[in-house]
Amino acid sequence: MNKPALLILPLAVCAIPTAAHAELPEPVRKMIAAAEATGDAKQVAAVISAASAAYPDEGEEIAAIKADWTQRLTQRKQEAAKRKQQAIRTAGVFERWDGKGELGALRATGNSSDVGVTAALTLKRIGIDWRHKLTLRADYQRSDGETTRSQYLAGYEPSIDISKKAFVFGLAQYERDRIQGFNSRYSLSGGLGYRIFDREDLRLEVKAGPAWRKTDVVDDADAIDPVGDSYFAGLGGLDLDWKFAKNLRFTQSATAFVQTKNSTYTSLTGIEAGLSDRFTARLSYRVEHDTDPPDDAAKTDTLSRMTLIYDF
Repeated sequence: MNKPALLILPLAVCAIPTAAHAELPEPVRKMIAAAEATGDAKQVAAVISAASAAYPDEGEEIAAIKADWTQRLTQRKQEAAKRKQQAIRTAGVFERWDGKGELGALRATGNSSDVGVTAALTLKRIGIDWRHKLTLRADYQRSDGETTRSQYLAGYEPSIDISKKAFVFGLAQYERDRIQGFNSRYSLSGGLGYRIFDREDLRLEVKAGPAWRKTDVVDDADAIDPVGDSYFAGLGGLDLDWKFAKNLRFTQSATAFVQTKNSTYTSLTGIEAGLSDRFTARLSYRVEHDTDPPDDAAKTDTLSRMTLIYDF
């Protein structure tokens, strides 16, 4: 071999590509593409992690694939968020409401000690800034041919966000409970609230503000007091919704109407167990305490409920 050939041979060897710099195999590329097609970020991350372990020398190319996927995923999320906001802005008054219907049995102690039926309906509508909540509840029971409980509540609570966690709320509420001594009780309130936690698994908010209440009591002859009593009061409230296991949820709501004559404190504690995507079993315990109730009415009234909830 002559001298020029000896000089060319090392250069030719250096020009031959080695396996360390080969491109990522086509089957691996297809596997990553198939994972990306599912839209499942966890699945894509798992496949890319496996590819990195199997082909450590192709880390630069795999990193580029991952960066491209992350960019496209972020773009899709942003587009989806824009579409959702647009749908909320253009929705009609009766659209985008979520609700829960509740039906079950109850056992009462205090003013009565009987078994009856309970029904409730809760509707919520969450917009970009505004939130609306409508609550309807009825408890009814009879004993020995006589009505021993006839309790009804209707409430509407709008709120508007003034920051990421703070909001201004309003409340209009109507109650009727002749067993407790009043034929009707109206409450109007408004004030400030704050969401301490606002996650899918944990929501906690507190609120407070001034309130006005008017009560029409029932006298000894079952006649409605035509004048009734009206007072200014202070309202404080707390709402907790904690999903502490896959199908288990703990809820707690409490309100306090504090006024000079008859202050009212209520607490509603519940445990919910998911039975399916739509049905939930609920066990709840409600306590209501009036500091100065009408004559012959107990100050503290309790109510245990076992209900089935349908989400729609």
